[in-house]
Amino acid sequence: MHSLLGHEPVDSPSRMATSRKPLLPAWRPRSLRARQLLTASVVLLAFLALTGYVLYLAFVNVAGQLQRDRLHAYAIKYVADIEFFRSGDIYVPEVPPDPRFDRPGSGLYAVIISRDLRWESMSTRGPQLPDVDMLAPNQEEFRGPIKITNTDGTRGEVFRYGIGLTYVQESDSGGEIEIPYSVYIMEDEGTLARQIRLFRGALWTGLGISGLALLLFQLLILRWSLRPLDNVVTELKSVQRGQANRMSDQHPRELAPLTESINALIESERENLERQRNTMSDLAHSLKTPLAVLRTRLDGDASEAELREEVATQLRRMNDMVGYQLGRAASGGHKLFAAPVLIEPHAEQIVRGLEKIYAAKGVICEFEIDERARFHGEPGDLQELLGNLLENAFKWAKSRVLLTVQAGASSAGRRPGLILAVDDDGPGIPEDRIAHVLQRGVRGDERVQGHGIGLAIVQDIVRSYRGVLDVGRSTELSGARFEVTLPPGL
Repeated sequence: MHSLLGHEPVDSPSRMATSRKPLLPAWRPRSLRARQLLTASVVLLAFLALTGYVLYLAFVNVAGQLQRDRLHAYAIKYVADIEFFRSGDIYVPEVPPDPRFDRPGSGLYAVIISRDLRWESMSTRGPQLPDVDMLAPNQEEFRGPIKITNTDGTRGEVFRYGIGLTYVQESDSGGEIEIPYSVYIMEDEGTLARQIRLFRGALWTGLGISGLALLLFQLLILRWSLRPLDNVVTELKSVQRGQANRMSDQHPRELAPLTESINALIESERENLERQRNTMSDLAHSLKTPLAVLRTRLDGDASEAELREEVATQLRRMNDMVGYQLGRAASGGHKLFAAPVLIEPHAEQIVRGLEKIYAAKGVICEFEIDERARFHGEPGDLQELLGNLLENAFKWAKSRVLLTVQAGASSAGRRPGLILAVDDDGPGIPEDRIAHVLQRGVRGDERVQGHGIGLAIVQDIVRSYRGVLDVGRSTELSGARFEVTLPPGL
């Protein structure tokens, strides 16, 4: 026994816990239409069931009250017509309030009792009705259902209404004699049950038809309300297949931020791809000439010293070209949804370094930075932007540089824009040279015109943020003014 137990495999608690599967795995519909239709159907069915139950209870209460009032009316009719004789007998009119009182076993019964007499309608012949007792004067009761035995021996039930009264009669001595009596009216429970059954059938049939109609109407509403989402999916598929360049602007306000974000992402990716292609093309085109020169010198009869000098020159040139192209590629892209960046700390860091480089000129940089202004992008882009603009200003300034930063335009639901300007008191840029300075060149050498490679990088960064770079005359310092305007973002 011990050996058998020793060789029996036993699962560890952790293994048993990980291998256990839920008996009822959770099911979640992946479609928004299915989710909304399921939710609406459950709510609608619950509402119809609750409404039907409340209406059913209300009808049962009303039907019971109507039956009580009907039996009460029969009893009052008997009370108004009966009389007691001096002999102790009772007179009941031959024509009853309802013909069923004269039909044996009809289901509607009347019983009148006093101290020494008992009167029953002809309908009481056959069934065995429950015993009744005298009620106190002005006492009423309504009870049911009460068990009875029908004429054929089957079991049945009745509702019973009773009222206690007093009949005043003159005595032989001229006084008054009070004769207490009670009137009972009974009716088969089947009458009320039949009414309730008919009402219940009509109620649930009507609610069922109404529920199906409402579900169909809800389905149509869901299809109509979710059609914009279907259009978004269709347009996205068109963009994926290359049939469209971007999503349209014809969408509801609730979906506008989504479609705008998708369009911005598409445009950003397209621009990044185009920028990479341009960078590789520019780099390949730039390296063709130095490589061709080296090939020519290698195939020629140049001396070793001349060849070394030419190789060093062309390698330095290629190194500059590769560094420039990589710098431009690195500064080209940015995150679409970036956290806001404080501007003043980056500006102070850059200015401290520039003041050391241009210490001999004694240039002073002043700040006018709005506390609300934020740069919504990558910190590296902000450093490249400020660094190149401030370096150009320090290079051409005589003694003063001014950095102005203001919060730009804003709109509801969008992050505000940014206005960044750098002024210097240098010679400035002639108007006829501004277009040439801002012109996009194909070769790196063409882009070094004016303020050099730094200005080309600034233009690429501003363009990637869909901003505008304006170059003009500074009204405060009389030198050059470079103003960058970034629009409100998503």
